[in-house]
Amino acid sequence: MGSEATASGVDEVHILWISEGLSCDGDTVSVTAANLPSIEDVVLGAVPGLPKVHLHNKVLAYETGEDYLRAFRDAAKGELGPFVLVVEGSIPNENINGEGYWTSMGNDLETGEPITVNTWLDQLAHQAWGVVAIGTCATYGGIHAMAGNPTGCMGLADYLGWDFRSAGGLPIVNVPGCPVQPDNFMETLLWLLHQAAGLAPTIPLDEQLRPTWLFGKTVHEGCDRAAYYEQGDFAGDYNSPKCQVKVGCWGPVVNCNVTKRGWMDGVGGCPNVGGICIGCTMPGFPDKFMPFMDEPPGATLSSNLMKIYGPFVRTLRSFTNASVNKEPTWHHNRERLTTGYEPARVGR
Repeated sequence: MGSEATASGVDEVHILWISEGLSCDGDTVSVTAANLPSIEDVVLGAVPGLPKVHLHNKVLAYETGEDYLRAFRDAAKGELGPFVLVVEGSIPNENINGEGYWTSMGNDLETGEPITVNTWLDQLAHQAWGVVAIGTCATYGGIHAMAGNPTGCMGLADYLGWDFRSAGGLPIVNVPGCPVQPDNFMETLLWLLHQAAGLAPTIPLDEQLRPTWLFGKTVHEGCDRAAYYEQGDFAGDYNSPKCQVKVGCWGPVVNCNVTKRGWMDGVGGCPNVGGICIGCTMPGFPDKFMPFMDEPPGATLSSNLMKIYGPFVRTLRSFTNASVNKEPTWHHNRERLTTGYEPARVGR
């Protein structure tokens, strides 16, 4: 069942998508809203240069039972062609599961016992051409890994190791979000598929293994409300269009592009539509961002400083606005030109 590789790269790729990690399947649901490109465009071959793609995702699959598991079993035996492993959901610690198991996918054909997600990862990750963690649960543990959880769960890099390298020589690629912003994931997948085809350089990642072009800026830097912060003009409740730092927004310190990109077709993005940023793309989420809705640490000092600087700047700008918000005085229909223009004198 293996696919052939061309001189420049592979011409056929399987995407094995495991969503049996501890999660709500919200990332799969989110990706169905992508359009840059859409999952349909990728699977149907509508994007130029991509290898042929076979998607194996339980939510989007027609197959069930053993028919669905066949590709995963073949990959575990080394009998499937080049594949990208996509992992959704945080990874539990099966060393502390007592006499049971935390989560599984399918049953062992010999023993009949459930096959844990950890076993699938042990069998598949090092054989995969590339490995992608989708959503904050898979990337950094997320909600399920917060303090007090009984599963000891973690992000994929914590399980496989931050120095992990796939069969394609790549580290884990983390695309966080709770859920993931759909086009962020599909754009990342598109890069990896083009790279597999030999048509793109190695994907650039930051220290947290996130694509740099997607997570190199903060929410605040792309926020429609950022100018209000600079002018020290803060919202007192969620009905205001002004900066929401005082009502709990973490945007100034959170790496995420949703305020620039929007959520679906360029529309939405938490602060753009009246919500606050709670830091869901960050490795410290949720514990380091709680309690939600409270003013973030440091915001009191910074906002108080802006309350001194901001009104002063606003006053100066109001003077300039009053001047440039009027037409020049020489725009008139009188008999004398008043622009100061003097025609050149022609010699006698």
